[in-house]
Amino acid sequence: MNITLLGEPVFPSPIGRFVNDDHRVPENIIRNLNEPLVEGLLFELAGPREKLFFDPKQTRAGIVTCGGLCPGLNDVIRSLFLELHFAYGVKEVLGFRGGYIGLDPKLGKEPIVLTPKYVDDIHQEGGTILGTSRGPVDIGIAVDNLIRLSVNILFTVGGDGTQRGGNELFREAKKRGYPLSIVGVPKTIDNDVAFVSRTFGYLTAVEEAAKVLDRAHIEAKSVENGIALVKLMGRHAGFIAAGATVASQDVNFTLIPEVPFKLDGPQGFLAALKERVQNRAHALVVVAEGAGQDLLDQSGKERDASGNVKIQDIGLFMREKIEAYFKMEKIPVVMRYIDPSYLVRSSPANAEDSILCDLFARHAVHAAMAGKTGLVIGYLHNEFIHVPIELITSRKKSIDTNGFVWSAVLAATGQAKRFE
Repeated sequence: MNITLLGEPVFPSPIGRFVNDDHRVPENIIRNLNEPLVEGLLFELAGPREKLFFDPKQTRAGIVTCGGLCPGLNDVIRSLFLELHFAYGVKEVLGFRGGYIGLDPKLGKEPIVLTPKYVDDIHQEGGTILGTSRGPVDIGIAVDNLIRLSVNILFTVGGDGTQRGGNELFREAKKRGYPLSIVGVPKTIDNDVAFVSRTFGYLTAVEEAAKVLDRAHIEAKSVENGIALVKLMGRHAGFIAAGATVASQDVNFTLIPEVPFKLDGPQGFLAALKERVQNRAHALVVVAEGAGQDLLDQSGKERDASGNVKIQDIGLFMREKIEAYFKMEKIPVVMRYIDPSYLVRSSPANAEDSILCDLFARHAVHAAMAGKTGLVIGYLHNEFIHVPIELITSRKKSIDTNGFVWSAVLAATGQAKRFE
């Protein structure tokens, strides 16, 4: 996995420890000794390089945050700035406001010049001080603006759409012969980025979601035949739903995008829920937002500003189906429906995620100062790596339904596989 280098690094690094470009991290570290060794992907190890491409005293960097909110965004912004400013002595760091629209001077606001005072306590807050938005920007205009501002490095903090946009900026700058380093920091609360063992914000989301599940459980068991249905984030992967379920240990059914399920019939979910309510007089159900989409009307296939297919609201659909089913069965139930999605994603990062944010940010700075471009920082086998943007946006990570994560969910819930 070769990473594009803008040119020969010639400036000495102020960092006192270095990583060699020849150091590689394999995609797969488990092998069967009875089978021939199969060479897989080998990723460049992230970290500070001995020589820099950019002279720190002449370097101007920019930061942009895009897409939905995620715990830890301000932590990433702060650590990017601190590493650039204090460790490398970079001349100036700009914060582009409102997502990619901030790269267009006619549509966005003027960028902020970041200072130690400005970022001093931003890590204590959720959200992003730079603001965010979904949607693309005119690449030509954006690169014109970056050149006008003499921006040498741009850090793109966001998900697939953001990183694809970063790749277009990289290609346009390369076509013009302008040495622009584009380095992405992968951001998604769903934890579904390929070549990233854990994305920042995920553990905070699980922690906050587990608190919601604890309270939903109390609501359900405090009344006769109480059913609490909680919808959690997870468009294509059910990592938050799975993690919160195992953390809570009070969930009875967990529905995720990776596992199709039936609603009706003797082997369906509704029959299983009825059995649970009749036996225990309460139930707690978790549904990831991308679960059960095959049960809903998919005729529209609308897309949002980031190019993602708009999913239908499985939470409201399930609530209606559950209420209608128990009414038909003449079993009185007390239904509680909870959707804490926006509260979860706007939370400040917990300690574990704050540390991860800091490491992602500092490794991004090391890569950029060395003149590397067109990459996203990955995290595999407890090592930070450089992943080409095109590769990281070509895959999605999801739960292995034969693996230990889903096995833990099945064990924690006791849910039968019969309605899957």
